[in-house]
Amino acid sequence: MYDYIIIGGGIVGLSTSKAILDRQPKAKILILEKEDEVAAHQTGHNSGVIHSGIYYKPGSLKANFATAGNQSMKDFCRAHGIHFETCGKVIVATEQEELPVMERLYERGHQNGLALEKLDSEELKEIEPHVRGLAALRVPSAGIVDFKRVAKTLAVYVEERGGQVELDAEVTGITEKTDHVHVETSKGSFTGRFMINCAGLHSDRVARLAGYHTDMKIVPFRGEYYQLRADRRSLVNHLVYPVPNPDFPFLGVHFTRMVNGGVEAGPNAVPGLKREGYQKTEISLRDTAEVLTYEGFWRIARQYAGTGMDEMVRSFSKRKFVKGLQKLIPDVQAEDIVPAPAGVRAQALSDDGQLIDDFMFIKGKSSLHVCNAPSPAATASLEIGKEIVRQLS
Repeated sequence: MYDYIIIGGGIVGLSTSKAILDRQPKAKILILEKEDEVAAHQTGHNSGVIHSGIYYKPGSLKANFATAGNQSMKDFCRAHGIHFETCGKVIVATEQEELPVMERLYERGHQNGLALEKLDSEELKEIEPHVRGLAALRVPSAGIVDFKRVAKTLAVYVEERGGQVELDAEVTGITEKTDHVHVETSKGSFTGRFMINCAGLHSDRVARLAGYHTDMKIVPFRGEYYQLRADRRSLVNHLVYPVPNPDFPFLGVHFTRMVNGGVEAGPNAVPGLKREGYQKTEISLRDTAEVLTYEGFWRIARQYAGTGMDEMVRSFSKRKFVKGLQKLIPDVQAEDIVPAPAGVRAQALSDDGQLIDDFMFIKGKSSLHVCNAPSPAATASLEIGKEIVRQLS
């Protein structure tokens, strides 16, 4: 009998395990991960950005988790010898109509407690000589790290304190009672007093296995990236982002420095045909059918038809992708970039076609389901773990 069974060996599940053990050192914890290693999906395929929290609505869980998580993630990395950089971010307005949006972003950042700098075009050129913009915001606290390494360090932390990480253990059935949960997996059966669903791309399915109707569904979006050739990395000094389109849920193509020295450009966001499909050719009939028969998807597809079509075109046209990058850095040419690994974002949609933009928790009889953990989930993972422990008390 375990005290806690945690489904999902990504950074949220591992951070939750750490938070429990920090509060209850003698707790018996089991982490069930269906892959042969931890951090195999969203954690291991993200941009590596330690977010600042500038984009998020003041008072929302995303805003609170991001600003606190920015600091706690850096503290964890320092304590465990994990390399990270506080390289800062510039958010660049390239068109006149973006200036009011940038001003609202500045006010939002201040409400979230961030130190920000306004830059005119000349000041921007001083710190980013190759970036073209009318004005910019500099966000000094933004950083970069290898979240997969963070996750593996968390797994060691948990195991050293008596926790058990069971790999190759795909959950196939859940029977929940008022005082315990019985979990069937591909490696056998396990029983615990409480279960926490941190299954990421499959969180809605795990919740349904436990008997809960979630009023939402995970729809995968593949984030497609290029990277700058090694001899062109000097084009970028910070994280370089456009002013986000307020009518579209994604941040637009941008330049991301990586802790390994590389610079990624992207992502281009397109609907995925497989929840864990990192290539255009990867298709799951089950996953595709779930999306195409889901009214919530069609409602949002109609809402964002124009912008979504632009994303689809960029997916198949390198020339269009480069044109998007040149809005920020005109010197970038097609020969300067090469394909980079893609990621998949678990985008939660409600049945009525609304994007679920904040974290979503569903409480069961003997379970808690993290049904939506959007970006900045990796940055905020240690804070999410603490929040889950708070909800358990």
